[in-house]
Amino acid sequence: MSDAQPQRADQPPAQPTVSLRDVTASLRNVSVVYDGTTVLGPLDWQIAPHERWIVLGPNGSGKTSLIKILSLYRFPTTGTVEVLGERWGAVDVRVHRQRIGLASSSLRDQFRPNISALDIVMTARYAALETWWHTYTDADRSSARACLERVGAGPLADRAFATLSSGEQQRVQLARTLMGRPELLLLDEPTAGLDLAGREQLVASLESLAADAQTPATVLVTHHTDEIPPSFTHGLLLRDGLPLACGPLGNVLTAESLSECFSHKLRLERRDGRWLSWAVH
Repeated sequence: MSDAQPQRADQPPAQPTVSLRDVTASLRNVSVVYDGTTVLGPLDWQIAPHERWIVLGPNGSGKTSLIKILSLYRFPTTGTVEVLGERWGAVDVRVHRQRIGLASSSLRDQFRPNISALDIVMTARYAALETWWHTYTDADRSSARACLERVGAGPLADRAFATLSSGEQQRVQLARTLMGRPELLLLDEPTAGLDLAGREQLVASLESLAADAQTPATVLVTHHTDEIPPSFTHGLLLRDGLPLACGPLGNVLTAESLSECFSHKLRLERRDGRWLSWAVH
């Protein structure tokens, strides 16, 4: 267990200052307000290329709102958002979303039950949900199959989405994030609802991607420390919509910061590259 103190929101950023040309995403003074209630922010945050970020926090801490902002599906109430060199509000988000790989439960629920796994992956080429909205080539189909193979889901290509298990559906979604050479991957609780074996298989796939230098900057949202793949590098802890700690994962993730984040006394241990946490009784 690390004894380093977490990076607090009122301290200078823990990560080194980088040129805006080298920033994958930048959020400045961003907040989200629903019906007069602030659910996220104010938040300042930068993601550099090839960083692997964990966003951790309890239910209602603003994690999903943050992913919606980064994926350009939710405009912030305040602040500025720059993703992949473009400022939201000055770019066609329908086109810009094609540069972002997204996996989330809300997206999964929009897929037609009998659409094939291959078509689900292929439609990411245009950030679409159906193949009839655009024209696809044999090269697109080959790329989609390669994405499925990369996450161990090649045999699922011709299966209808509704016939797949929860773990298989999540694996197909993960393959979809890789279609079209994305420059940012956003994974919103990809292990939710999986059994132990399915979760471990997906964590292994995430680790394989994280360890690959060709994989772009990645943001993984989770509730559980044991779902953090060993190669992830940075962490953002959210509580009540506010950043509690932010920076290199070894500095951010401590028993003290985790206990404060979840309002519960917790112990934390790193074993074989994985982070294990449990309650202190």
